[in-house]
Amino acid sequence: MTQARDESSIPFDAPASEPPAARTLGELRASAWHSRSVRDEIRTNLIAALREGRRVFEGIVGYEQTVIPQVINALLSRHNIILLGLRGQAKTRLMRQVAKLLDEWMPIVAGSDIHDDPYQPVSWHARELVAEKKEATPIEWVHRGERYREKLATPDVSVADLVGDIDPVKAATQKLHFGHEAVINFGIIPRTNRGIFGINELPDLQPRIQVSLFNILEEKDVQIRGFPVRLPMDILLMFTANPEDYTNRGSIITPLKDRIESQILTHYPAEVSQAMQITDQEAWTTRSGEIEVVMPLFLRRVVDRMAFAARDSEYVDQASGVSARLPIAALENVVSNVERRAVMQGKAREFARVVDLQAALPAITGKLELVYEGEQEGPFHVATNLVGQALRQEFELLFPSAYKPTSPRQRKPGPGPEREPDEESDLGEYKPIIDHFAGSRTVELTDTLTAEEYRARLTAVPGLEDVVRAHLDPGDDNERLAAMEFVLEGLHQSSLLAKEDIDRGILYCDMLGSMMADF
Repeated sequence: MTQARDESSIPFDAPASEPPAARTLGELRASAWHSRSVRDEIRTNLIAALREGRRVFEGIVGYEQTVIPQVINALLSRHNIILLGLRGQAKTRLMRQVAKLLDEWMPIVAGSDIHDDPYQPVSWHARELVAEKKEATPIEWVHRGERYREKLATPDVSVADLVGDIDPVKAATQKLHFGHEAVINFGIIPRTNRGIFGINELPDLQPRIQVSLFNILEEKDVQIRGFPVRLPMDILLMFTANPEDYTNRGSIITPLKDRIESQILTHYPAEVSQAMQITDQEAWTTRSGEIEVVMPLFLRRVVDRMAFAARDSEYVDQASGVSARLPIAALENVVSNVERRAVMQGKAREFARVVDLQAALPAITGKLELVYEGEQEGPFHVATNLVGQALRQEFELLFPSAYKPTSPRQRKPGPGPEREPDEESDLGEYKPIIDHFAGSRTVELTDTLTAEEYRARLTAVPGLEDVVRAHLDPGDDNERLAAMEFVLEGLHQSSLLAKEDIDRGILYCDMLGSMMADF
C-alpha cells in the first residue's frame, strides 16, 4: 500500500497507441467499436486481466489478501465504492489505479462537454449535431487519462462545482430561457460522463452538498437547480474517507452512505517487511550526484519500526492514525544527513550510523496527532521515545537480552532433575562493556566524526566488537562499526548505559554515575 509522492498527477503514461482511424459517426459504425457502459467496460477489462494473470493494481503492497480482492469484487458487481481508512493507507492511489481498467481510447461527439456517446447522445449540443449531420457527425477520441477526474472535498465546494448551474450570460447572449439545456454550465461530475470520478475526504463536504449526489448514485442522472433538466449520466463514483468516529470536520450523511454499494476498509501494513517495501518504493533515496549512501539492514528496519511504535504509543492519538508518510520522510532525512557528512568530508561512499537517526525527528514530530498526555510530554520528547523504542525492538531481535541468562548449563548425564539455567551474571557477554563505562569512561559520537575518529572511539570499548561478531558478524568494516554503535544504543535502551544529548550527537556513559551526577 503506497501513495504516489506527487498526488496531483494522474497515474497514466503517454498513450501506448494511436487512436482509431474513425473520424465520423458513419466510419465508427463501420468499425468494430460498440457502445457499453463504463461499469461494463471496467468489468470486461478486469475479467480479461484476471484470466491472463496480470497484476491489476501496481505499486500497492500489503493489500493482496485483504483490500484488493474486495475492490475487485466490487468492480465485478458494478458498484460505486468508498474506501474508508486512516491517513496514509493508499486510498487515493488505489482509487486512481481503477482508472487503468478503462479502454485506452473512447469516441465522443466532437466538441461535447460531457463526452457524449455518438450512438446515444444526451446533451443538447450532441443531439442537435447528430440530428443535423447524421452519419457525417464528427467524432473525437478521448484517452483514458482524460476520463478520470477527482476532487478534494472542502467545505467551500458548491453544488455548482460538482453538478453545474444555469449560466445567465449564455441565456442572455443566446436569447434562451433559463430552463433550456444550452444555458447549462456543467460541473466536474457531468464533465466526467462515461468515466470515473473520485472524491477525496468525503466527510468534508457539507451535508447539503452530499445530498446533491443522491440522484447520480441512485437515478444515474443530474438535475440542475429547480429546472426540468435531467441528463442521464454514466459514471463510476469512488470516494475516500477517514473514519467518522474521529473526524472533527464532518461526517457522511446516512442516506448517501446507504447509496454507496461497497464500503471497503483499508489498513496499515501488518509486517515490517511490507512497510519497508512501501517506504523503499516511495522514498527519494537514489540521489543525483556521485555520493553513495549505504544503510545497514538493521538501521533500515529501525526507520519503519518507528511508525509501528507510534501506532502502539499511548501518547499518540490512534484514532487519527500514523501515516505511511512518516517513515518515508524519516528515511529521506536520514539519507540526507549521511549525504551531508559525505559532502563535508569529500567522500564518494558513506555508511549510515545510529547517530544519524536523530535526523529523523523533524519528520516525526509533524506527523503525529498527540493525546493530552502526549502534548504534556511534548512532540520532540515523544518522537525521541519512538526512535528509542524502535531501536530497542530491533536490538532485542538481533542480540540477546541483557536481563536473561546467556545459555543454560548442560544437563548432567544419568537420572536426576535438570539443572537450572546459569545465572552467574545477568549482564553475560555485555559485562566487559558495562564495566568499561563504570570506570567513569564515556564515548562521544557525533554525526560529523570522520571514519577514523568513529572507529577509534568504538574500538576502545572492550568486548563491543566481540558481541557484534558473535551475533551479527557483518562483512563490511563500516557496517561492523555501525553495529557496535547499535549495541551501545541497545544497552542504553535496556537501561544499562546512560546517554546524554549533545550538539549533533550523543554521549554514552555509566548509568549509576549519571544518576549520581544528576543528584
